[in-house]
Amino acid sequence: MKRIALISFHTCPLSAEEGKETGGMNIYVLETAKNLSKMGYMVDVFTRDQDETRDRIVVVNSNFRVIHLDAGPKTNIPKKELISYTDEFVESFKQFVKKENTTYELLDCHYFLSGIIGIEIQKLYKKQIPLIMTFHTLALMKNLVARTPEEQESVDRITIEKELVKKASAVISPSETDKKYLQYLYGCKEEKISVICPGVDISLFKPMEKEFAKQKIRADLKTKIILFVGRIEPLKGIDTLMYALKILLEKEKYGNLMLWVVGGDISQRKELWSEELKKLESLKKLLDIGCSVKFVGRKLPEELPFYYNSAEVAVVASQYESFGMTALEAMACNTPVITTDVTGVSNILDEKHEPLIASAGNPLYLASQIEYLLENKKESTVLSEDLYKKVQDLNWPNVVERIITVYKKFI
Repeated sequence: MKRIALISFHTCPLSAEEGKETGGMNIYVLETAKNLSKMGYMVDVFTRDQDETRDRIVVVNSNFRVIHLDAGPKTNIPKKELISYTDEFVESFKQFVKKENTTYELLDCHYFLSGIIGIEIQKLYKKQIPLIMTFHTLALMKNLVARTPEEQESVDRITIEKELVKKASAVISPSETDKKYLQYLYGCKEEKISVICPGVDISLFKPMEKEFAKQKIRADLKTKIILFVGRIEPLKGIDTLMYALKILLEKEKYGNLMLWVVGGDISQRKELWSEELKKLESLKKLLDIGCSVKFVGRKLPEELPFYYNSAEVAVVASQYESFGMTALEAMACNTPVITTDVTGVSNILDEKHEPLIASAGNPLYLASQIEYLLENKKESTVLSEDLYKKVQDLNWPNVVERIITVYKKFI
């Protein structure tokens, strides 16, 4: 039985099941590992230990473990500071495999920090084991749309990413768009890149009656919900979405229209909210749309289908998004989705889906696209049903089969 080491240094995939603030990478790593284990691979996911109360080794099933290694304080450390603890992580990995007398036939690294670790782990083996790299986000693209120095990624990260595309045995890209960035901006050889879209759990994300879904989330049955789901950060374009909402409300055609924002920690007093949440709260007041915007906070994965099915439209307004897995989740619920043209998920749309694509940072165009779907329910239904059928092929078992085809080139 082949033994695979998945490196997810900065974030634990189990967090996706616990309602903690997570992104698509957590779900990606968790679902990849789960499905690899079902397909006969032995999988160990290595992640940084951030919780004193959690078991160091969590056995998910007989073929799949999550192993928490020492690397810095067991607290939530800002991502940009984590690079200081990669050497400690490698040393912890070394001690673990020595104690268990374990070897791996392939390293699958997620995010550039895990790539750094993967390169160092390779040095522990006399015969170099293959390293598969999935970046999830690219620093050059993040810097292209960053608005403040705090949002900028370092030159060091960009240099490391360029080095990783050279040293990796293969690179998995979530979209044709990111493939081109890797090829032309990072100098990655085209033959190294495999484009594999992320998946969606179609057993969880599926259509249901809108009235039932609204009752589950305690939404007024008359309210028309525009939905955002994701991390609360500037890159996500939530401010653009709020501008678009203001434009729609000013037309006085949709008095019962609301934006529901799912994500972020709102359990504390507002003065303790994240900086981005506080900015959005201020913008809500500045635009005088306070009664039409609801910050919902974090939700467990099993709660999200009720929100998607309650919405008239889900919106991915990102300035840059390597893919956009929340769009897939909405599509699997047969909910209309508008995404900006800079997201990887827009690659699965074609000319007939033009009403579902907006420009990043353009609230007027976004508002017009939302309005079009609200006014043309029949076409909206046809478009969403077409995408619902398309994403059935992107169930996780199918996606992981495609990942295995990459593995099989090396093991």
